[in-house]
Amino acid sequence: MRCRVGKADLFASLVVFLVALPLCVGVAIASGVPAELGLVTGIVGGLVAGALPGSSRQVSGPAAGLTVLVYEAVQRYGVEVLGVLVLGAGLVQLGLGVLRLGRWFRAVSVAVVQGMLAGIGLVLVAGQVYALGGAGAPASGLGKIAGLVALPGRVDPVALSVGGATIAVLLLWPRWRRGARLVPAPLLAVVLASLVTGVFDLAVRRVEVRGLVDAVRVPEAADVGRLTEVGVIGTVVAFALIASAESLFSAAAVDRLRSGARTDYDRELIAQGTGNAVCGLLGALPMTAVIVRSAAGGPPSGGVRAGARTKASRVLHGVWLLVFTVLLPGVLGVIPVAALAGLLVHAGCKLVPVREVRGLWRGHRGEVIVLGVTAVAIVVGNLFEGVLVGLALAVAKTAWDVSHVHVETEDRGDAGIVVRVLGHATFLRLPKLLDALEALPRDREVRLELGGLRHVDHACAAALEGWAAARGQGLVATSSSTS
Repeated sequence: MRCRVGKADLFASLVVFLVALPLCVGVAIASGVPAELGLVTGIVGGLVAGALPGSSRQVSGPAAGLTVLVYEAVQRYGVEVLGVLVLGAGLVQLGLGVLRLGRWFRAVSVAVVQGMLAGIGLVLVAGQVYALGGAGAPASGLGKIAGLVALPGRVDPVALSVGGATIAVLLLWPRWRRGARLVPAPLLAVVLASLVTGVFDLAVRRVEVRGLVDAVRVPEAADVGRLTEVGVIGTVVAFALIASAESLFSAAAVDRLRSGARTDYDRELIAQGTGNAVCGLLGALPMTAVIVRSAAGGPPSGGVRAGARTKASRVLHGVWLLVFTVLLPGVLGVIPVAALAGLLVHAGCKLVPVREVRGLWRGHRGEVIVLGVTAVAIVVGNLFEGVLVGLALAVAKTAWDVSHVHVETEDRGDAGIVVRVLGHATFLRLPKLLDALEALPRDREVRLELGGLRHVDHACAAALEGWAAARGQGLVATSSSTS
């Protein structure tokens, strides 16, 4: 299918490229892999995922949301196994798309997703604060947060100044709308940090450049064989599900920024899965569709806000990344790591949904509990376990919310007492139900009407039978639905 490139798409592709360049490098460094692998993922996200059907304005690349999981995987299995993990995740995504399961991601609790992002953001910020000050970070998320107490005595003041200045630029530059339209804040912040440290020859750690050929590693047969390990399979599933969720929620957000056809979730999964399969074959980072690039992350530049009209903009942004990686790889060597850490601290803070929590607290405090528990579980444990805890809690909360039972009594004198039970009689409400029944007079006949119940589970049915037997009298009951 031919795609004409207009001026709007050309300009948008350049803006997205300028936003993506420092993010690709920063995410790679934070993930514990060579900077070039982040650029490879950005290139594949543009040239492969960008060219396939899906959301015409979704821009894919390495995402801060997977940084924590990738870092843990690299530390556990080694960077040489990363390609296999990403390849496996891509194949899982392809399967989900082919089986048309993309729409089921809409069923995931929003509180769990926001809790996942909050947990990722907290761990990301906690880890990058160490890099911001030129210090080494503990391995675990809880260790990173606990170690912040002793961090002030270990920081390098020069690196901290560079990182702090980077964050200041990221916060202040977007306020000048005209300037932000011309130069994205992430690019300006990293360029200024590189110029200052270079001109004044500041002794700060800089990005190590290995070269694209040396960084790319095609998985070998021995690496593929590790897909039989339970831990590796779990990591692959976690990569696939979290990358898919982030991509599809990003698609929903981009759809809200524009008019026209909505994203086809299944096609988007196929596009993301194909891109991740290619990234895996190159040993690169996993990709997702990233809202920072797709919507241009902040006022009012990039992607949709920069005027993108077709998929040409997302494909071209991959072309510009490829040209840069081939012609100017040495430029990466002048970038201070502290500046990239500042960039990721800023990105991590944006992952914490402060505004959403305020809104939920006013009307849905139970959702805030799910969000908070998910975030804490990720910080204390790991990403995959935290999401499972959040999902389990969300299901339990939903079961509690829908399990309402109401007991009405009517005294008919000599005719006895009529008791009507309404709602959903489940084991969650069994104590309330039994308390109401056991409070009835034991010397009166009781007629129990269950016609108002929509559901009676086995535990409640057994309890009702036991209650009747204990009273030593017959029990008259009607019911519209039992199970």
